[in-house]
Amino acid sequence: MSVAEILSGLPVVPLRGIVVFPDMRLHFELGRAKSINAVNAAVRGGGKIFITAQKHMAANEPDFDELYKTGVIASVEQTVQGPTDGKLRIVIRGLERAEMLSQTDAGDHFEAEVAVIKTIEPDIGENYAKALRESLRSMFEEYVNITNKLANDVLIAVLDTDDLGRLSDLIAGNAIEDYTARQSILEERNSLYRAQKLLVILGDMIEIAGLKADIDMKVRERLDKSEREYYLREEMKVISDELDEDESEEEEYREKILALNLPEKIEEKFLKECSKLTKLQPLSPDANVIRSYLDACLALPWNKYTKENTDIEKAKRILDRDHYGLKKVKDRFIESLCVRQLGAEPNDQIICLVGPPGVGKTSIASCAAKAMGRSFARISLGGVSDEAEIRGHRRTYIGAMPGRIINALTQAGSSNALILLDEIDKLGKDYKGDPASALLEVLDGEQNSAFVDHFIEVPFDLSKTIFVTTANDPSDIPPALYDRMEKIEMESYTFEEKVNIATKHLVKKEMKQHGLNSSNFCLRKSAIEAIIEKYTREAGVRDLEKKIAAVCRKAAVRIVEGEEKVVVSDKNLGEFLSAAKFIQQPATEDRVGVVNGLAWTAAGGEMLEVEAIALDGTGKIEITGNLGDVMNESAKLAVSVVRSVSEEYGLDKNFYKNKDIHIHVPQGAVPKDGPSAGVTLSTALLSALSGRKVRGDIAMTGEISLTGRVMPIGGLKEKSMAAYKNKIKKVIIPDENLSDLSEITEAVRGKVEFVPVKNLSEVFSIALI
Repeated sequence: MSVAEILSGLPVVPLRGIVVFPDMRLHFELGRAKSINAVNAAVRGGGKIFITAQKHMAANEPDFDELYKTGVIASVEQTVQGPTDGKLRIVIRGLERAEMLSQTDAGDHFEAEVAVIKTIEPDIGENYAKALRESLRSMFEEYVNITNKLANDVLIAVLDTDDLGRLSDLIAGNAIEDYTARQSILEERNSLYRAQKLLVILGDMIEIAGLKADIDMKVRERLDKSEREYYLREEMKVISDELDEDESEEEEYREKILALNLPEKIEEKFLKECSKLTKLQPLSPDANVIRSYLDACLALPWNKYTKENTDIEKAKRILDRDHYGLKKVKDRFIESLCVRQLGAEPNDQIICLVGPPGVGKTSIASCAAKAMGRSFARISLGGVSDEAEIRGHRRTYIGAMPGRIINALTQAGSSNALILLDEIDKLGKDYKGDPASALLEVLDGEQNSAFVDHFIEVPFDLSKTIFVTTANDPSDIPPALYDRMEKIEMESYTFEEKVNIATKHLVKKEMKQHGLNSSNFCLRKSAIEAIIEKYTREAGVRDLEKKIAAVCRKAAVRIVEGEEKVVVSDKNLGEFLSAAKFIQQPATEDRVGVVNGLAWTAAGGEMLEVEAIALDGTGKIEITGNLGDVMNESAKLAVSVVRSVSEEYGLDKNFYKNKDIHIHVPQGAVPKDGPSAGVTLSTALLSALSGRKVRGDIAMTGEISLTGRVMPIGGLKEKSMAAYKNKIKKVIIPDENLSDLSEITEAVRGKVEFVPVKNLSEVFSIALI
């Protein structure tokens, strides 16, 4: 190093990210007050300044320690003051390298004492120097060809410069973008070392520029005109590929998959899908399909189980708190809890609750989940006619999604949830498939440990899940599906049960929902009984709840209008509800040709009056009342049976020739069918032909044979409930249905006498007066 001269009091201008070389002409803006003052002082004092770079670009007001010692003495050629922004635009030319020896703070700007640095020119021989120059020019040209950033006049200046030191400065000042690399070239005083260092830097720059050009080419090959807007995203992706880095999105999915501790094949499947995601465009349709798939799979409760309740007394309290009665259903869930408490894992976990609407099938399932400590999810199957609703859609379809079983488990959040399949008897069937057949695997304890949804495509274990189904009419459930379920019948509520349910649950619920309390509202028991008897006729309590809600609304109006307390009894109930819909008439009138028959419907048991008359005519038989084929056959069978016993009961043996018989079942708008009206039709026909009255306090049910035998029927529980509601004292039943009496509630057995019969002669002797 050789120092030519020392200059004192030179104004100092620190630059952010800019390194100036000797013989370089540069224009830039200054915004910092000290820098602007330093330039103004230089202009006043001869036009020379010392320019150096600050070590950290983030520093706003750098100290001397934050400046590089080596810089350039430059001359200020032009200054222009900005009219509005206060910035100073200057043009400078670098003169000589210099080193800052000492510094002073002149108040409004910095000054320094600097020493001019002369370049060391070692004796390396002309050939070696020429080789270095050619190497520098060659690499500079290669860099320019790759980046295509520099103007032609710079390239010409490089070709015309023979001085090795100046050539290095010229190339470094125009090609190197990193200011720390430029500073390292500026600080090098030996022209040989400076050229060698520049060659290394140029080599790195050419390699990086080549990689960037390859990246740009790969990105552009992937893009078409409609995807130009995603260019920056794709560039980042290819950069990630070149650096062998994983995408953060893929890494996130990968971590979630590994954290689940899945079986090997399932984990491998998910990781394979995850790898596909990194090779797709972020916003492409295929990428969205994979994201949806992975999100759905990861949301499933793999190896997640809730802790079951082992306190049997607590479970009983929960069941009794929310529901009155329903002993058989409650006992079944308690039994299941006790079996598990003994360490066993029962396989009979598909329960079918069968009963009329409104008896609490859905709500008792939800309550059972709470009592057992299991999470709960409900699937409504009413009207479902597409198999994909159960098994899911295959991913080849646009908008594909998992089936309802998988969605329910995701919603429940555990693999041992209680899933309610509501209204399973309302499943449809069309060209899209049979969802009932798809449920065969789900509701089979031997198969559902490896249930495969078409969307998820991997087996999921349903064996720990309890499935509860509900149905009004089990005859609408396919036999193969119904066979897989344990049937629990939920009969209609008795009058006393409805009163208890209303008193303990419904009234409190509706009062809370309507803003009423015991201080301003009272619904007496007599009013509840009147609502049940005169305003509702149902198996469950839904209509009862609606009527109670209507009373609460009327009471709320009176309270808002100024009434202090509203008391509703059977005396003033008509003020809150319209006229009574059902006037209960005791069935005690004895009539000719009219018999009380009992029928089963999906809404519970019904009592229907079967009417028959015999008119003079030519032997025509008329059957009306919207009867189905089976019931029509029963009517014809009744005519034949009565003909066979005509002499025994004193009938005209030619009545089938000289009498027109008309059999009618009222409520003609309601379809009716089934064989169990055989005894009723025969009794009504015999009464009409003989003129003997039928006892009005008797009801009957039973199928008949051509020889007069009374054969068993179904739905005796519901039919007996209908007799009980209509205050029937005696019910004639087939002798073979005696075993079914144990299932009838004690309240009904206490009020209704059941008379078993084996043949029609016994029926006639009991019913006919």
